[in-house]
Amino acid sequence: MGIAGSLVVIVLTWWVAFFTLLPIGVRSQLESGSIVPGTEPAAPAIHNLRWKVLTALAIALVIWAGLFFAIEYEYLRFEDFISPK
Repeated sequence: MGIAGSLVVIVLTWWVAFFTLLPIGVRSQLESGSIVPGTEPAAPAIHNLRWKVLTALAIALVIWAGLFFAIEYEYLRFEDFISPK
Protein backbone atom coordinates (compact mmCIF):
# COMPACT_ATOMS: atom_id res chain seq x y z
CA MET A 1 0.00 0.00 0.00
CA GLY A 2 1.43 3.34 -1.03
CA ILE A 3 1.35 6.68 0.74
CA ALA A 4 -1.75 7.88 -1.12
CA GLY A 5 -3.66 4.69 -0.35
CA SER A 6 -2.60 4.85 3.28
CA LEU A 7 -3.79 8.44 3.59
CA VAL A 8 -7.12 7.60 1.98
CA VAL A 9 -7.68 4.70 4.39
CA ILE A 10 -6.73 6.81 7.42
CA VAL A 11 -8.91 9.78 6.40
CA LEU A 12 -11.97 7.69 5.56
CA THR A 13 -11.78 5.56 8.68
CA TRP A 14 -11.13 8.65 10.83
CA TRP A 15 -14.29 10.33 9.53
CA VAL A 16 -16.41 7.22 10.04
CA ALA A 17 -15.07 6.72 13.56
CA PHE A 18 -15.43 10.43 14.40
CA PHE A 19 -19.06 10.62 13.28
CA THR A 20 -19.77 7.40 15.18
CA LEU A 21 -18.26 8.86 18.36
CA LEU A 22 -19.94 12.29 18.13
CA PRO A 23 -23.19 11.46 19.97
CA ILE A 24 -21.46 9.55 22.77
CA GLY A 25 -21.37 11.40 26.09
CA VAL A 26 -22.97 14.63 24.87
CA ARG A 27 -24.88 16.57 27.52
CA SER A 28 -27.14 19.41 26.47
CA GLN A 29 -27.40 22.71 28.30
CA LEU A 30 -30.89 21.72 29.39
CA GLU A 31 -29.62 18.46 30.91
CA SER A 32 -26.77 20.17 32.70
CA GLY A 33 -29.06 22.91 34.04
CA SER A 34 -27.01 25.89 32.85
CA ILE A 35 -28.54 27.50 29.76
CA VAL A 36 -26.50 30.35 28.28
CA PRO A 37 -28.84 33.24 27.33
CA GLY A 38 -29.36 33.51 23.58
CA THR A 39 -28.51 29.88 22.81
CA GLU A 40 -30.59 26.83 22.08
CA PRO A 41 -31.26 24.75 25.23
CA ALA A 42 -30.44 21.60 23.23
CA ALA A 43 -26.96 22.92 22.37
CA PRO A 44 -24.17 20.82 23.85
CA ALA A 45 -22.74 21.91 27.17
CA ILE A 46 -20.26 19.03 27.42
CA HIS A 47 -19.05 17.63 24.12
CA ASN A 48 -15.53 16.18 24.76
CA LEU A 49 -14.37 16.88 21.19
CA ARG A 50 -10.66 16.50 21.94
CA TRP A 51 -11.24 12.99 23.33
CA LYS A 52 -13.38 12.09 20.31
CA VAL A 53 -10.83 13.38 17.79
CA LEU A 54 -7.98 11.46 19.43
CA THR A 55 -10.05 8.30 19.86
CA ALA A 56 -11.12 8.43 16.20
CA LEU A 57 -7.46 8.84 15.22
CA ALA A 58 -6.48 5.81 17.31
CA ILE A 59 -9.24 3.72 15.74
CA ALA A 60 -8.22 4.86 12.23
CA LEU A 61 -4.57 4.02 12.85
CA VAL A 62 -5.41 0.56 14.20
CA ILE A 63 -7.58 -0.19 11.15
CA TRP A 64 -4.89 1.20 8.82
CA ALA A 65 -2.19 -0.91 10.49
CA GLY A 66 -4.30 -4.05 10.11
CA LEU A 67 -4.95 -3.38 6.43
CA PHE A 68 -1.33 -2.38 5.81
CA PHE A 69 0.08 -5.61 7.22
CA ALA A 70 -2.62 -7.70 5.53
CA ILE A 71 -1.76 -6.16 2.16
CA GLU A 72 2.02 -6.05 2.60
CA TYR A 73 2.30 -9.68 3.73
CA GLU A 74 -0.26 -10.78 1.09
CA TYR A 75 -2.93 -12.07 3.44
CA LEU A 76 -5.25 -9.85 1.44
CA ARG A 77 -4.71 -9.60 -2.32
CA PHE A 78 -6.61 -7.71 -4.97
CA GLU A 79 -6.63 -10.76 -7.22
CA ASP A 80 -8.68 -12.69 -4.66
CA PHE A 81 -11.60 -10.31 -5.15
CA ILE A 82 -11.67 -10.51 -8.95
CA SER A 83 -14.01 -13.20 -10.21
CA PRO A 84 -12.64 -15.34 -13.05
CA LYS A 85 -14.49 -15.16 -16.33
